[in-house]
Amino acid sequence: MKLDLTTPALLFPAISLLLLAYTNRFLTLANLVRELHAKHKEAPDQTLLDQIRNLSLRIGLIRYMQALGILSFIFCVFCMFLLFMDIEGWVEYTFSFALLLLMASLVVSFIEITISSNALKVQLKDCQNTGGPECKTPAKK
Repeated sequence: MKLDLTTPALLFPAISLLLLAYTNRFLTLANLVRELHAKHKEAPDQTLLDQIRNLSLRIGLIRYMQALGILSFIFCVFCMFLLFMDIEGWVEYTFSFALLLLMASLVVSFIEITISSNALKVQLKDCQNTGGPECKTPAKK
């Protein structure tokens, strides 16, 4: 397969959008950890600590997602550099490695989303068990 300069360039928008999404997730979770930490300092609660631990794990996964995405971006740029310099011996390996890093980033993202979904299921189950007013669904008209 012969690669030209536009092939790795196609990944630029995808990787950029992924990194933006990962950063937004990171910032949202970081703010949530700060809020839960403040609540825990006011009134210590084991449930809050468990939630903070879960969020900490997810933040760590997002860090890996970001690192893998950035490395993918770097290898994409390096692939373009090799193409530009007309050094074709390593082009396919470099581009392949960029794709593998991007796939690894997406796999870690899937794991993080799965953990997030499971945490929400636990929260909803707890909400339904306590039967608080915040858990009631609005009546259909």
